[in-house]
Amino acid sequence: MSDTLVIGGGPAGLMAAEMLADAGHRVTVADQKPSVGRKFLMAGKSGLNLTKDEPEDLFFAAFNADWLLPALREFGPVEVMAWAEDLEQQIFTGSSGRVFPTVMKASPLLRVWLTRLRAKGVVIKTQWRWQGWDGEAAVFATPDGPASLSPKATVLALGGASWAKLGSDGVWSTHFSEDQLRAFKPANMGFEVAWSRHMADHMGAPLKNIALNGTKRGEAVISKRGLEGGGIYAVSAAVRDGAPLTIDLLPDLSFKDVVSRLSRKRGKNSLTNHLRKHLRLEPVKLALLQEFARPLPDDATALAATIKALPVSHNGPRPMDEAISTAGGLAASALDRNLMLRDRPGVFAAGEMLDWEAPTGGYLITGCLATGRWAGQAAASYATRQP
Repeated sequence: MSDTLVIGGGPAGLMAAEMLADAGHRVTVADQKPSVGRKFLMAGKSGLNLTKDEPEDLFFAAFNADWLLPALREFGPVEVMAWAEDLEQQIFTGSSGRVFPTVMKASPLLRVWLTRLRAKGVVIKTQWRWQGWDGEAAVFATPDGPASLSPKATVLALGGASWAKLGSDGVWSTHFSEDQLRAFKPANMGFEVAWSRHMADHMGAPLKNIALNGTKRGEAVISKRGLEGGGIYAVSAAVRDGAPLTIDLLPDLSFKDVVSRLSRKRGKNSLTNHLRKHLRLEPVKLALLQEFARPLPDDATALAATIKALPVSHNGPRPMDEAISTAGGLAASALDRNLMLRDRPGVFAAGEMLDWEAPTGGYLITGCLATGRWAGQAAASYATRQP
């Protein structure tokens, strides 16, 4: 028999389970999928960016959730790196400060972590879908029929509302009142663009060495559905909320330099050849320029302004289920400083189901681990005080 319960088997839930076990509690982890950590493993397919090694003020500023800073300060980049090494993972820091396991996969870390949790007595129940509460009991639909558990403390770590096939479907929100929630919104997602025919040859092409919205250096990819990639994700929250999307096609050249080069004599060259010769614009950038700014202005100053801040017409974000993460979820006002639900003592929440968002680059996994640890420790203390 377990005296504590964690619902959700992602990194936040597993971290909470470990804190409960370390405090001497018997723990059951319930997850609706046939195995735990599915979104965590998916993140590992692109290298498993665990955290970002950068000054604390920069790191914490990336989170749009000041109310979670106590948890983040206790388990930030330094602690995440030490945690990964304690799980037998060699790590390295890339030139951008992003931290990865040397094997560039999530499965070895998850495998060692689950072995350690089971050695501590943590019981993992899969294909247990949470159905809400019946009084004080948490109710589940399981392969063996309905089940209910009445632990001394519960940690909810049910994920956001993207990647439903991996378990983060947001269905849990139906068990809460409207005033406890903030509407889900996609985060770290691409944008839909209705390309014209002349872009067909550039589908799948990378856009390298660009700057988004004036300051964010990065890369993007032209897909049949629109624009995607790390550079787009970095500005996606602002663009989703109404900011324009612009691309600086030549961030290494100043506006003055671009004007100077465009002012050179063109002779018999077409404007396209003039741009290619004097600005060394790659075909994909030339195509993008024509796509969003045709007819191009003849005036060098006006054309330079367009090249340095090309306005991108789009049809809004890609569907939320395709987003890497989500904003929205349980509101700060619904929880106390220990991440316990104000209207349900003994029930805590952690991870992406909380109302916060951060860019890709190591912030997301760190945020889930930190809030899982914070909620798990608070739940352990609460359970210890119960008769």
